Amino acid sequence: MMSKPRIGVGVVGFGWMGQAHSRSVRRLAGIFPGEPYYIELVACSDTDPGRREQAVSDFGFARGEADWHSLAEDPDIDVVFITTPNALHVELVEAFAAADKHVFCEKPVGGTPDQTARAELAARKAGVISAVGYNYRWAPMVQEAKRLIDDGALGSITNYRGRFFSTYGADPSGLLTWRYLVDEGGYGVSSDLLSHSVDLGLYLLGPITRVVGTTATFIPERPLPSAGAVSHYGHGRPGDPTGAVTNEDYVGMLVEFDNGVRGSFESSRTMVGPESQMAFEVYGTEGALAWNLERMNELQLYLRSDGRYAGYRTIFGGERFPYHGNFVPGNANGIGFEDLVLIEDLELMRSIAAKRPFQPGFEDAVRYVSVQDALLRSAASGAWETVKTVRSQ
Repeated sequence: MMSKPRIGVGVVGFGWMGQAHSRSVRRLAGIFPGEPYYIELVACSDTDPGRREQAVSDFGFARGEADWHSLAEDPDIDVVFITTPNALHVELVEAFAAADKHVFCEKPVGGTPDQTARAELAARKAGVISAVGYNYRWAPMVQEAKRLIDDGALGSITNYRGRFFSTYGADPSGLLTWRYLVDEGGYGVSSDLLSHSVDLGLYLLGPITRVVGTTATFIPERPLPSAGAVSHYGHGRPGDPTGAVTNEDYVGMLVEFDNGVRGSFESSRTMVGPESQMAFEVYGTEGALAWNLERMNELQLYLRSDGRYAGYRTIFGGERFPYHGNFVPGNANGIGFEDLVLIEDLELMRSIAAKRPFQPGFEDAVRYVSVQDALLRSAASGAWETVKTVRSQ
């Protein structure tokens, strides 16, 4: 093992996604054996003492730190995973990039378009590898959808529909965590959920040139959380003090892609019904396809060439598609959400070992927030707005 290059890992923020990435890098060697590197979990930083202790005792980090600055100063750390609230992203990215650390940051990289542009500039100037957590790109059925589109199986694409509906904020008793506060999370569902949906549209079909959209906040107040680390899936009780929600619950927009495709996107965190409906539909002159995270191991495919038997068929995931067979053999044996995180981390480690850029990187994050910026301008103006690349001031 010692003959392979070593990649030292640090994590800042040990909530759900910090733990997911930590589990993933620990599992990599067993799921994808023979990779030309080995990974060491060096340090985890979190403000909660219990999480720091858990990182060491249960996950195998060499140490836990209250102050993240020590990770920037540690020569044994090569890459840092940033999984903190959005408002902290830019300061952390700038510090770690300046310390010559490669940086993975959960989407959308900052809480506002300008913050994302600042982070991208910092990584680019430092010459470090950047990565953003648009992990749904790595679902094997999404990869197959991309192949079908690029190979022309659907003919010329005419329409696209993307959506991400979630119920996590549908209950008014849901706690007022940082995700609902513009000063801590930045924008709301347009940063949290729509970013994933639009990123897949950009990945599958290319740039978006102009948009018209609207936003709304349907639950204006929520119970205040108690002290300590809390989840945005947590709930208060009747009579708890409340605070104001300061960002949006819902967004919807029509778009025009650079290649002439017309599309629509919607996202909501307060919709009752869809549990985690991250989904898209692609329509072309010769066929159509659809994918939904709630059934992530299935792809719906329609081909006109089937003639009298044309109709949507279900393509089940399996070992004949990229990555899938490393987790389970055969077909229709499903993989899960954290397996997508592992694939994402696998490709990042391969990029670091080969000293090559990773996609999606911070430039891809800027592509999304440039669309977000146009959406927010449109919501204010009520008119179509052109997508302009957001640059750091």
